Amino acid sequence: MHINENINRAVSGLIEHKSRSFLTILGIIFGTASVIAMISIGEGTKKQAMAKYQDLGVSNIIVRDKDLTDQELETVRSKFSKGLSSDDARSIGEIVPGVLSVAPQSEAKLDASVGDRSAKANVVGVTPEILKVLNYTTAKGVFIAPDHFERQLKVGVLGATIAHDLFGYDDPIGQWVKLGDVWFEVVGVMESKALFTETVGELASRDLNNDIYIPLSTFTKRIPSTNMLKSELKQLTVKLESSENLLASAEVIRSILDRRHFNNDDFSVIVPYELMKQEEKETRIYNLLLASIAAISLIVGGIGIMNIMLASVLERTQEIGIRRAVGGRKRHIMNQFVTEAVVLSIAGGVIGAVLGIVLSLVIGWTTEVQTIITLYSIAIAFGFSVLVGITFGYLPAKKAANLRPIESIRHE
Repeated sequence: MHINENINRAVSGLIEHKSRSFLTILGIIFGTASVIAMISIGEGTKKQAMAKYQDLGVSNIIVRDKDLTDQELETVRSKFSKGLSSDDARSIGEIVPGVLSVAPQSEAKLDASVGDRSAKANVVGVTPEILKVLNYTTAKGVFIAPDHFERQLKVGVLGATIAHDLFGYDDPIGQWVKLGDVWFEVVGVMESKALFTETVGELASRDLNNDIYIPLSTFTKRIPSTNMLKSELKQLTVKLESSENLLASAEVIRSILDRRHFNNDDFSVIVPYELMKQEEKETRIYNLLLASIAAISLIVGGIGIMNIMLASVLERTQEIGIRRAVGGRKRHIMNQFVTEAVVLSIAGGVIGAVLGIVLSLVIGWTTEVQTIITLYSIAIAFGFSVLVGITFGYLPAKKAANLRPIESIRHE
């Protein structure tokens, strides 16, 4: 019997017993759909994870002033450390090889208000250099320009979330927002940024969408410090020529600051590129785990196919005996039953792939979970469903092929 005839018989059997065939391939359908959906969720999670590090720049080193208690600050200051300062920025720029730019910034938690609307904001004083070192882009308006910095203008650029909290769907550009006791004109709104998690050390739980950026010169003049022991700066972002010597440069920066801070542990050195590589590896393992869990459904579906095929062998024992008696060989019987199992699994794989794509799209549209459908996820899920059909169809096929012709014909 030719392969085409085997396929035609398998398709005819599938159509003839619609309900039984559908119930048989249900496990394959859900398994295939689950694998595609899980991988699409994993890919979306990976993209979100990578986005936050790309915002920080993969050839950057970030130095953060540590959040210390008042008692810890008194201890550090008594040991001659002034904390993170503009002098540190100059030393790093002069000593560390391959430094293109050093961008300082200060931060303060303030109440931001517009009319009867108010929200807690993280006010960040920056220099125009920040655009050279970080992937910051505005959705509306402009960012802090050299003119704003030099003239110490009272202008601000809002993060995506704080802009919505204060202005709703109104256009904030040209409007005024009160930060603490000082009014600032809104000149820009930032694009939405990925959130940070506990894996990013001193940047833990940092929501960049809640930042309001103002010129550092204006920050120094207009935003009074609530604690005289606080450091002059909260962060230094160091941009290097390339990411090849990041770890070595980070160690040089740590040595410089240890010497300048008299070995007080009052700062953290963060290498976004290394964190990105670490998270990329963890995400890959996470995706594999998700896909493996979903693949269990495919194995369960394969067991269902095997059970039905074994039952089919019993039902068609006489047919098998007659075919053997008129010259049919074992391999012909094997091919027929394996083909039927593969046709069942292909049918389940196709339906499951469509369902998986639809499920991934629905999850992306109806929840905050980002999903990315990839061709390789569909290929893996569909290929695995076919492999399951061949694997679990082999045992019933072998049993059918080994039936004795005389006993099969006499079978009731």
